[in-house]
Amino acid sequence: MNPGSKKIFRAKPPDKGSFPLDHDGECKEYMKRYMKCLKENNNGNDMCRTESKDYLQCRMDRQLMATEDFGKLGFHEHSNRKDNDSSLGDIQSTEHSGS
Repeated sequence: MNPGSKKIFRAKPPDKGSFPLDHDGECKEYMKRYMKCLKENNNGNDMCRTESKDYLQCRMDRQLMATEDFGKLGFHEHSNRKDNDSSLGDIQSTEHSGS
């Protein structure tokens, strides 16, 4: 290779499934919260969904991973949560109507 003909490597964000390292620690606090939650919950991810989602959102916001819909990443709402949300709405509307 000739010294004058250097190829320039340009980094680009990787496709889904390959995450670059967070060299600047931009999402380190989110990662720490998630790891702490996992440790406290015997590595049970269900108890740490909020922390996991926050961490992934941080990575997406800083282009450390491709932006992706959370539904495609496995963050589907559980049916019992929807039931709880709708019953909360019923309680709130009852309070406002004076019943």
